[in-house]
Amino acid sequence: MRRILTGIYYFLPIQLLLLHFRRYQLLLVFWGILLLTITGNFAAHFGASSLFLAPEYQGVISYASMFLLGSAFCVFMMMWHITTFIIHSKRITYIAATRHAFLLYALNNAIIPLAFLIFYSVVSVRYQLREEHYTVKDIVLMQVGFYVGFLAILLLSFAYFFRVSRDYFKSTFARFAKPAYTLKGAIPRDGLDEDRDEIQARSHLSLRLRIIASDGKRKVQPRIAGLVLQRHHRNVVFATFVAYVILLILGMYIDNPWLRIPAGAGFLLLFAIMLGLVGAFKYFMRSWETLGWISFIVLLSVMVKYKVFDLRSIAYGLDYHQSLEQVYHYSTLRSLFTPVRYNSDVTTEKYRLDNWKHAVTNDTGKLPPLVVITVSGGGTRSAYWTFRTLQYIDSATGGKLFRHTVLLTGASGGMIGATYWRNIHDAHQRGDIKDPYAPRYQENIGKDLLNPIVFSFACIDLISPFNKITVAGHRYSTDRGYAMERELARNSEGLLDRPIGYYERRESRGEIPQLIINGTIINDGRKLMICNQPIAYLTQPEYSLRLPSPPIDAVDYGAFFPEQNTGELRLTSALRMNATFPYILPVVKLPSTPRMNIMDAGLRDNFGIQVASRYLHVMRHWLKQNVRETIFLEIRDTRENDVSSNTDQSTLGNMVADPLFVIQNKWEAIQSYGYNYVKDFSPAYVDDKLKLITLQYIPREFKKSAALNFHLTREEKEDIYASIDHPYNQSEVTRLIQALK
Repeated sequence: MRRILTGIYYFLPIQLLLLHFRRYQLLLVFWGILLLTITGNFAAHFGASSLFLAPEYQGVISYASMFLLGSAFCVFMMMWHITTFIIHSKRITYIAATRHAFLLYALNNAIIPLAFLIFYSVVSVRYQLREEHYTVKDIVLMQVGFYVGFLAILLLSFAYFFRVSRDYFKSTFARFAKPAYTLKGAIPRDGLDEDRDEIQARSHLSLRLRIIASDGKRKVQPRIAGLVLQRHHRNVVFATFVAYVILLILGMYIDNPWLRIPAGAGFLLLFAIMLGLVGAFKYFMRSWETLGWISFIVLLSVMVKYKVFDLRSIAYGLDYHQSLEQVYHYSTLRSLFTPVRYNSDVTTEKYRLDNWKHAVTNDTGKLPPLVVITVSGGGTRSAYWTFRTLQYIDSATGGKLFRHTVLLTGASGGMIGATYWRNIHDAHQRGDIKDPYAPRYQENIGKDLLNPIVFSFACIDLISPFNKITVAGHRYSTDRGYAMERELARNSEGLLDRPIGYYERRESRGEIPQLIINGTIINDGRKLMICNQPIAYLTQPEYSLRLPSPPIDAVDYGAFFPEQNTGELRLTSALRMNATFPYILPVVKLPSTPRMNIMDAGLRDNFGIQVASRYLHVMRHWLKQNVRETIFLEIRDTRENDVSSNTDQSTLGNMVADPLFVIQNKWEAIQSYGYNYVKDFSPAYVDDKLKLITLQYIPREFKKSAALNFHLTREEKEDIYASIDHPYNQSEVTRLIQALK
């Protein structure tokens, strides 16, 4: 038994496996990230696992999407083999003397990739079966696609790099492999660079898949070993270059649907490039590696500071000419949002409400009910639930919900769903579409947004941040924010692909609900409110009009940017600012001095209660005299009585993390419970003629609630769609239908 165990221990694949964990663990980080991602333990909140377990190509999970993912995985795997071979081959010098040194090394170094492939197949099959509800036949076909793509790149790699002795690029890339032309020749050597950690392998796997004895005592001349390393260094440079060019081309033609490969595949290509760079740092810098990384980070920081790379995004349609910029300071806000403007905007809004009342009543003399709708944030989950709720109720009431709604506001994904619902009805009234209740609109709002965002992040944001486009006569750079907007426009059949000013006249006439799209100004925490109508009356509390320094807690977008073509702002850009989930989408900069930086509306108000309650308070006198009843309809993607899951401090990790991240993890719950106080006061605004109705997404199993991200599985869509039939929601729907009669 001891002899058997000793033989296993000194088997080259086992020795290489141990070597990876013993030396240069940074190269294992990439495998760790992939493993944690597909198991849902890394970036699960963003839905990252779906990028690899259910990759989409041209909007569907298919043989082609799995083929592309398998091809990209093989590129990543081959880059890992090449990089580790360059670093570790000096520890197995006898392999360098063989004719197919790299092929032999890759075969003996296959434990980690092979184990990952087996694990990935098991997890992906389970995911596609349970979450996407694919048939066994479809799943088998997709798995075949993955491995066909994997094998195609594998055969091509070995045929080109390691079976062909002469190639077209040899003369070009050979010079980069020579120390005389590389940084390695300029790095001083010291005693730490001498590494005598040789692998004591007694056997290895041959190219014929046989276990044979290793001649560990065989020595190779340093010149021969150097030539072998030089050849493979050329290969890793070439492979890195090819991966970069592929991502660069894909980023340049991101609007071409045929070139938008699955986001998971894009990230694997990015990982391959990063792996090559990490290997290059280790190969060149040796014991100076730490100093090299510090220098690289400092250089990158300087480039960002001086805007060689600007990681913030822009809002398409606005004029960013510097001479037109306002100074973003309290003194500017104080000069803009005066009591005179406040009262003027109140008068304008009352005029709009008069127009709405006249259109609804048709001079019948009866006071109509009025509806204010607030929607919660929550990514595509909230967008899907909001649209499902609004379409269901509007259909049940014969269109009365839309006709009686005067205001739509809220945050993040909920606003995407609510805006799409409004624009569908607007198109129906214009005669552009026939049936506003067609099932395809529900399908559209549930389409994936995560893949184009992540794909663009890999192909543009990190690879080529210099792509330019023209919108409304202005030149802009593109990034993952632009990719999200284009996909949103495609998914909505163009109904969201318009400037916000397109709807100004119909809003002012009261023909369609007014839309207030919010964002959070992270410079100082104020709220940004984007609306076609003047809304200075929502920028500060009413009591403060008499104060010399009122607490202006919000900014009316139209009033603050009068010279920047505010009506030309793309509706998709406004919705993106409202849904700028941290890290998934970039912070948006607006043309002010200093730049006004905008993030998700949910940071300030994830449910739209603040804006809606202030609106009711300001308009309370008009509402008392002109409507039968005010209906406050709240649509939320969480349960009001139990917003988030309960956590305890039963583990050391929870004991350390909970106090640090309590605000981040429980912010939605803190807001939700705090708004109950606001709802207590709201009925008093209109002499108790206020009906509070709440519709909420209630999953069949609370612990299996749909994820908060920009991607929904088929299982999650079915769960959200059926939630309207929950007894609680049905009782609220009945109350709403009765109130609208």
